[in-house]
Amino acid sequence: MTALTRADLPRAARIVVKVGSSSISGDSAWRIPVLVEALAAAHARGTEIVLVSSGAIATGIPFLQLDARPTDLATQQAAAAVGQNVLIYRYQEALRPHGVVAGQVLLTTGDLEHPTSRSNARRAMERLLGLRVLPIVNENDTVATQEIRFGDNDRLGALVAQLIGADALVLLSDVESLYTRPPSDPAAEPLDVVAAGADLSGLEFGATVVNGVGTGGAATKVSAARLAAASGIGVLVTSADLVSEALSGAEIGTWFEPAV
Repeated sequence: MTALTRADLPRAARIVVKVGSSSISGDSAWRIPVLVEALAAAHARGTEIVLVSSGAIATGIPFLQLDARPTDLATQQAAAAVGQNVLIYRYQEALRPHGVVAGQVLLTTGDLEHPTSRSNARRAMERLLGLRVLPIVNENDTVATQEIRFGDNDRLGALVAQLIGADALVLLSDVESLYTRPPSDPAAEPLDVVAAGADLSGLEFGATVVNGVGTGGAATKVSAARLAAASGIGVLVTSADLVSEALSGAEIGTWFEPAV
């Protein structure tokens, strides 16, 4: 069996794409149509696309007239309830010119850990894909508690990719690739390919909290990428601004080779 490569992405049958809050909310909301155009192009080629999108809380913040991301769980849940509605509307409006229908799927860790609900989630996703709907997945922030949250949607992206047996996972970030050290370090070098099972213990991937609207960062992307790659799923980590090139098989970003 030949392992999927970065160049094979245009021919992959099923791809999960994950995008974070900072890439599509607030002043970055303009990126939604750009992201959707790339997803719609892959969809038109026949690829089954699932989008894992953060951003519900961040999108809801201005509608609640809050100055910053709330720190208490109840207000986070309220912001998510408002923001998820707006976020899905924005995605559907951007998809409309392409003739693609979005389907909202909200999950908690419990949904993927309990056999019955996991099976239900897989069946629903398979049916959506069979109907050529583009599922948009997010953590169910409105009902999740601190104890059962995914913590970051990079991990959610990996778990969804495992759930539906995706060929590849694309984790979109604010940098073109992962580096051996924090990018601000002059000694940092970009990582091109990470072999399956490679020892990364000598590398520094930085903190997980990267901005005021979401959680994530290089460390969570590496953890999620290793989780998916160990399941035989190829993973590309690159910039949200390069999503079109990524889905076209360009030699960009950091590629985690899938285990075979």
